[in-house]
Amino acid sequence: MRDQVALLAFVTVAAVLEQAYFSMQVIWARRRYKITPPNTTGPPGFDRVFRAQVNCSEYFPIFISVLWVSGIFFHQGAAALCGIFYLCARYEYFHRYTECAQGRLKPMYISATLLWILIGLSLLGLLEYFLSAYVGGSMKQHLGCLLREVCP
Repeated sequence: MRDQVALLAFVTVAAVLEQAYFSMQVIWARRRYKITPPNTTGPPGFDRVFRAQVNCSEYFPIFISVLWVSGIFFHQGAAALCGIFYLCARYEYFHRYTECAQGRLKPMYISATLLWILIGLSLLGLLEYFLSAYVGGSMKQHLGCLLREVCP
């Protein structure tokens, strides 16, 4: 069982560490800009660090959910690879956002694309599972039947 989820677990722990790193960046920015809790606004430099961390936190549950669903139902390796690329894109997003709000756009689009890929893999994996469990046969068999009926 462990070997079937080890890559997913590794990416999950890496994602948690990344979130902790982003949170620490907010703590350090609070000290640098002298922003005391519960205040969440201050100079533009602080605001960018704070918003970057909040934005990354907002997408974290979505990422973890589709990482595991796609890894379990589609393919662990494909999901883990997408997950690593996603974490790299979020890291880049965070640091570019802290420098300049416009800098966040390219890594934001990359990470959003990776999320959509994970969502797609999740749906394909679930479709394959439901077809085999409740209809009998695999998606490849059903697609083959459909193509034979449509194509001469």
